[in-house]
Amino acid sequence: MNRLKHLGRVLRQPLLKRQTLRRLAEYHAQPRSLEEVVDWAMNFGGSGYMRVKTLQIRSEILALARAVQSIAPRIILEIGTASGGTALIWSYLASERVITCDLKDMTYQAPLFTRFPPPGSHCQVTLLTGDSHRADFKAQVERALGGARVDFLFIDGDHSEQGVTADYRDYKGFVRPGGLIAFHDIVEKQPLPGNEVFRLWQRLKPLAETEAFIDNPAQCGFGIGLMHVPAQGAPDLPD
Repeated sequence: MNRLKHLGRVLRQPLLKRQTLRRLAEYHAQPRSLEEVVDWAMNFGGSGYMRVKTLQIRSEILALARAVQSIAPRIILEIGTASGGTALIWSYLASERVITCDLKDMTYQAPLFTRFPPPGSHCQVTLLTGDSHRADFKAQVERALGGARVDFLFIDGDHSEQGVTADYRDYKGFVRPGGLIAFHDIVEKQPLPGNEVFRLWQRLKPLAETEAFIDNPAQCGFGIGLMHVPAQGAPDLPD
């Protein structure tokens, strides 16, 4: 982001914060169904650092959210926060903790994102900034978990084959047996050549029970792959 754009966002931040917190109060004003939460995540609005959005296909993210809801998750770990839309969904589902990680500094977003859990929820949202591929960042995640295991891991960060493979290898050990691991953008046809999650997904499918949530088999981009972690833990990738 260039300096002028950043400066403009900083100067507008107090106003945008007030506006977006009012929008969040509207969201929290009544109990929401899972379907409503997904719709809010896709159409929350806001601008600048206070923009909340999830770049997902509704049928796909709703199917994933239902699968996650079915295991009554306590703790959710997300690699790739982006504009916080999926973090809004996970904050509705997790009973104790959402840890969401991104390369970008989320200092400005923190007053909003940490308020995502609905009224009466005991869920706490932790925002971590750093490179998921670095050993010191993995150690930071481990400290944040405090020895607890994750019920659901959502990997939606580095989309290169090397990057998504590294995220799977580095963070799968945090997921409890019987938990879930999901990957975004698993369809083979992608708008950007650097989106290579499909290649990892093809390697994983023979190793565990999996599901694919794809709105249209002919679509370009998107698609969500879900792995059910076996009793012995998430499988290692063969060399």
